[in-house]
Amino acid sequence: MADIYSFLAEHEIEYERYDHPPVFTVEDVNRLIPSLPGAKTKNLFLYDGKGRRHFLVSVGDEKMVDLKGLKTMLGVNRLTFCSPERLKNYLGVDPGCVSALAIMNDRGKDVELVIDKTLWESDAFQFHPLVNTSTLVISKAGIKHFAARTDHQINIVDVPDRK
Repeated sequence: MADIYSFLAEHEIEYERYDHPPVFTVEDVNRLIPSLPGAKTKNLFLYDGKGRRHFLVSVGDEKMVDLKGLKTMLGVNRLTFCSPERLKNYLGVDPGCVSALAIMNDRGKDVELVIDKTLWESDAFQFHPLVNTSTLVISKAGIKHFAARTDHQINIVDVPDRK
């Protein structure tokens, strides 16, 4: 697994770093982390049920994702949350540490990066740097550059909401 900070420095991707106690849920973030610039994110690692396609889905922290609607949008018959073992194998992180930045560990280019259209309207985003004891604030331009340097395309979609 590569060092995220070395990768960001090597590719001249600017960020602001904020260290904090470990957080595992949106509720933890809201309770333990002071207000930071950029949009808060919630990140889901899913697969098609057969293991042929994997999706790293980033949405705003307030969105309750409608998985049935999302599976239709992504063109798969089923969506399943990945196990901790699959998460470690494909993204090199543990549960609670998932973020769009984990695609840097997807060396096989097996994971499709999906970002919600509403979230993408933000100028900057908050993502864990492969651990849940820090948050990085990175600009939209920085995330575009990051995805390009990891050879990943950003798929901007209107992720369905259960609300």
